[in-house]
Amino acid sequence: MRWKKQGLAIGASMMGVALALSACSSGGSTGGATTAAPGGNVTLNLATVNNGQMKDMEKLKTEYESTHKGVTVKFQVMEEGDLRSAVTADVASGAGQYDIVTIGSYEAPQWGKNGWLVELTPDLSADANYDINDLLPPVREALSVDGKLYAVPFYGESSILMYNKEMLAKAGVTMPNNPTWQEVAAAAQKLKTADTAGICMRGKPGWGDLFAPLTTVVQTFGGNWYDDKWNATVNTPEWKEAVTFYKTMLDQSGEKDPVSYSFNECLTALKEGKAAMWADASVAASMLEADGSAVKGKMGYAHMPVVKTKESGWLWSWNLAIPKTTKNKAAAIDFVKWATSKDYHKLVGTKLGWSLVPPGARTSTYSIPEYKTAAAAYAPITLEVMTSVNPKQPGVNPQSWVGIQYVSIPEFQDVGNQCAQLVADYIANRSTIDDALSKCQTLAQKAGDAHK
Repeated sequence: MRWKKQGLAIGASMMGVALALSACSSGGSTGGATTAAPGGNVTLNLATVNNGQMKDMEKLKTEYESTHKGVTVKFQVMEEGDLRSAVTADVASGAGQYDIVTIGSYEAPQWGKNGWLVELTPDLSADANYDINDLLPPVREALSVDGKLYAVPFYGESSILMYNKEMLAKAGVTMPNNPTWQEVAAAAQKLKTADTAGICMRGKPGWGDLFAPLTTVVQTFGGNWYDDKWNATVNTPEWKEAVTFYKTMLDQSGEKDPVSYSFNECLTALKEGKAAMWADASVAASMLEADGSAVKGKMGYAHMPVVKTKESGWLWSWNLAIPKTTKNKAAAIDFVKWATSKDYHKLVGTKLGWSLVPPGARTSTYSIPEYKTAAAAYAPITLEVMTSVNPKQPGVNPQSWVGIQYVSIPEFQDVGNQCAQLVADYIANRSTIDDALSKCQTLAQKAGDAHK
């Protein structure tokens, strides 16, 4: 999830507007032969997020266009918050600006249920070369409603603990493969110096920033946003213990001004040797190990720390989906198939480098010899964590939704953003834990009442 930067608050009313739009059947070729565009020249407008994997797809789109006569794919690349705002407004209103959209695992099942997206299962299942069953099961499940797939994973991720082996060795710290949060906090204190944070963690407000890792911490401490009857449980002792622990760890061993740090800031801190550890999205490992990285070969990787659960990694994917309003359905499906195919993964490897192959989407990726070699430091643990987490019950107690670091209801976007600001104020010593959680409880309960 490099999810990561702050998601803009889109009103729940926008998310809840259902569209009743008709769809027609389509198909498309993913092979290498030159194919004419269905119905003549076609321009596909694709809205996507500004990250490395999507920029790689934009670089390689000419490979697709060269074998699909008459098709032009125009990329509209945006920062995450801007993307989420623009795409939600377009799809929910039926404006039809985009033929293909990049959405997260949070949005995909909700939008599919609302009738906003083209169901992809029939077209993908009909193409034996595509091999729909090769899609990583937990990710595929997270994108489905009643067994119907409404988006296809471009890349997926969990969260892991990343640490600088040289720094740990110098401090006399040994990190187990399955550490507890208490062990990590103790190690961070030993690793903290005047110039180096013992651990870097997200503190920037946002449901996809601070609350991505913090929700997993809450869950492994025994808390969650709601019980199984949609009663908010934010003001419980488990929440207070988890949030207090998070702040104390940052106070003692974290980066200066943690509320200004999210994914990119912590990534930079580790690359520059200004932080010894970081618990965050597994996709970061490919960037830490990339050619030119100052810490390539110096990093170690472990499971996300736990307290009361066996795992505490999250599950996130960036996915390609097709709005029902597209006027180029056949061509859009064909491109989506190409960009999420086994052949595309091989294309990335041969053209751009095997360490850059999109992770966490296809099981077969982890059997490619070149990828296994290039990603040897982090690929096995990424796959292990992604196939071990349980989005239906990531915490101690049962929950009424599917999702780990988020609650899969439209209102969570607003609730998560507001609560993240309240908790960030506490982390920055601008409020108290009781005040922050009391206000979060009120916000969460109002949203929960709508689902009772």
